[in-house]
Amino acid sequence: MKTTLKTTLTAMAASVGLLAAASAVQANERLLIGSTSSSSSHYGYFVAVNQIINSQVEGVSASVAETGATVDNLRRLGRNQIDMGLVTTNTGYHAYAGLEDFDGRPVDSRLLWVYTVAPQNVVMRQDAEVATLEELEGVRFNPGITGSATEKTTEAVMRTLGISPDYVRGSTTDIVDAMKDGRVMGSAKSGVGNRLDGSSMDIATFTPISVLSLSDEQADTLRAEMPDVAIVDIPEGAGEGIAAYTTWAFGVAVHAHPDLDEETAYQIVKAVMENPEPQANAFSAVRDADLAGMTLEVGTVPLHAGAARYFEEQGHEIPDALKPAQ
Repeated sequence: MKTTLKTTLTAMAASVGLLAAASAVQANERLLIGSTSSSSSHYGYFVAVNQIINSQVEGVSASVAETGATVDNLRRLGRNQIDMGLVTTNTGYHAYAGLEDFDGRPVDSRLLWVYTVAPQNVVMRQDAEVATLEELEGVRFNPGITGSATEKTTEAVMRTLGISPDYVRGSTTDIVDAMKDGRVMGSAKSGVGNRLDGSSMDIATFTPISVLSLSDEQADTLRAEMPDVAIVDIPEGAGEGIAAYTTWAFGVAVHAHPDLDEETAYQIVKAVMENPEPQANAFSAVRDADLAGMTLEVGTVPLHAGAARYFEEQGHEIPDALKPAQ
């Protein structure tokens, strides 16, 4: 009889333990983060973010999925297959508004933060004698490597400003070589923060270059007619001898599913904003970056309510276009 009672009590204790363990698992919110190809430096950034979430946000367990980047992540968000993901701000706007690739099929995602900005630099050979964007009319010009976001965005900007260059297509290697030998007079290239990219600096070692600037009127036109891009001022020194200029840009951001719990979103944004070092170690462009400032300057869709709450607590004013959707 004693043996039977002991066995019964042991079984009951085991059952209680299993129930407690099951409850603990249920209390642990599991999130899946869509990133990009594992060969990209951006993938490393998301691994760092994932580690911050798992170490700093109580009750949340996150993991990173390798994906096809922005468009793939937006479609996965729309199908409830991921909770957060990498999204460029221009394409994020298209998805939210149901434009271009998302025409008639909008995807509702909410902005958490922007972690880097890619200014679109119009780099010219100085001997092209092109000093303004208007003077690109009819000039042999590469709008960006074939199939890139830069190419698509540059063409849209030129259409909006009523400028028609003589477009030359090609890969980065093709265009660098063509600019060095004068077959192409200029090219649009994504910058790295406030610096020109490596291919532009390569060209500069062989021939003097300049970077064209938007006029105040052109900048106002883009602000009014192209809400999917940001207008940014680049200080002097983007490259040797390069003066300050104004250009268009898009950011690389982290978006969330609109149903992500507000408190969870708040705690994630707080953890990321307050733990910059792991991010900088994984993705050098983040070092010394003002993530909150970038988010509020170049974000294109409404903030998640949890993210907005954190930024407001830090004294930031939320632009009308980024205020959480009701």
